[in-house]
Amino acid sequence: MEHLPSFPALVAKLETHYGKPSSRKASDPLTLIIHENIAYLATDDKRDAAFKALQKEIGLKPTDILAAPIEDLIKVARLGGIHAELRAARLKEIAHIVLNDFAGDLTSVLKLTLRRAKKALQKFPSIGAPGAEKILLFTGTYPLLALESNGLRVLLRLGFGEERKNYSATYASVQAALQDQLGKDCDFLIRAHQLLRRHGKELCRIKNPACEICPIRSSCSYYHTQLPRL
Repeated sequence: MEHLPSFPALVAKLETHYGKPSSRKASDPLTLIIHENIAYLATDDKRDAAFKALQKEIGLKPTDILAAPIEDLIKVARLGGIHAELRAARLKEIAHIVLNDFAGDLTSVLKLTLRRAKKALQKFPSIGAPGAEKILLFTGTYPLLALESNGLRVLLRLGFGEERKNYSATYASVQAALQDQLGKDCDFLIRAHQLLRRHGKELCRIKNPACEICPIRSSCSYYHTQLPRL
């Protein structure tokens, strides 16, 4: 087995395999929060369709969302999968938080220290610490290794970090293992987030991972130590 690759080398191999991801950088944290809440257990295409419908039919400003009848929000939310009524109510909650806690301008969060910015963003439904870090990364505010579950699984299987008693501790262990390799380039880290997520969804799946065609299997601890015993 080869030594564990450097993080930039890992990302480069994934980019060679999948191609360069389309840019998802955003300047507005509210857009990212709404995009997260508009769908549940839905494909990326369904999530994007629901978001675009909300943008076109209702608008993305907090005042637009608060003024919209709940029935209209539910109709849009249904495009994003199950629990449409709950997600419509969350859109109203999001709008209230922006107006009441941030004077209608959530971009003020981007001027805070990292600790305070993460705490502020976690006021919103469905936004935990990883979600807050993703927002701060995708807005170009802080260069963070923001991971979701698929990307986290990929890095754990490679040998970065270790499984702990809870998700937060596991997440922190992976970040600690890579902290010296990340650099300060938000664009690079956004690409890394996207490529790791895609790899976890398409090849490095929870069940029946497609290790035989994985572009990074030669450096993968899971492939070399666990898989042969299954």
